[in-house]
Amino acid sequence: MDWNDYDAALFDLDGVITPTAEVHMRAWAQMFGDFLKERGIEEPYTDDDYYTYVDGKPRYEGVRSFLASRGIELPEGDPGDAPSSLSVAGLGNRKNVDFEQILETDGVEPYPGSVALVDALVERGTKMAIVSSSRNAKPVLRAAKMIDFFPVIVDGAVAGERGLAGKPQPDTFLDAAEQLGVPKERAVVFEDALSGVAAGHAGDFGLVVGVDRGVGADKLLENGADVVVKDLKELA
Repeated sequence: MDWNDYDAALFDLDGVITPTAEVHMRAWAQMFGDFLKERGIEEPYTDDDYYTYVDGKPRYEGVRSFLASRGIELPEGDPGDAPSSLSVAGLGNRKNVDFEQILETDGVEPYPGSVALVDALVERGTKMAIVSSSRNAKPVLRAAKMIDFFPVIVDGAVAGERGLAGKPQPDTFLDAAEQLGVPKERAVVFEDALSGVAAGHAGDFGLVVGVDRGVGADKLLENGADVVVKDLKELA
């Protein structure tokens, strides 16, 4: 790709800048594993479930999607539900507690290749933003010592406050581009999740780059990626 064709880079966070996708996967597996065990359900929660029903979606939507796949119905609840509550919101909050505990215990380091690309874009003067479904984007960026590179952060909390639809809708990416003052045709979307590349495609951005961290290049291309890379250093 020729960076002269673009003025902004819109990065998903988990799985693109930082390997917090792994932390999220562990937290989801711990939460859903405990939940299924509590209900006496023998069919386990798997990584395929994560990629199909959870990856890239807002937290409560991920809970809702997985439960529907198993034919399990729970009340919606509300964001103030305790993590012990048997509701969609309660399970989502339980997952967040597990995530915070794992992050505090293990920390997080950004992908070296992603750091290389960010450094190269700083030198070029390319504008950058984080667009994440996670409500933990800022703590993760601080832990990774990367927050100063991104003057615009549109995460799950911001989306909720502004009433922006989550991925696979393009609203959060469009909002980030608007905040940066860059037309969508001059912005590049970087995503590792199927719902994320679908959002980039739906928003008709200049380029949608799929980052294959395990979901598979074919699936990323099928869902809206224009190109797929294994590591962002390839584009630095």
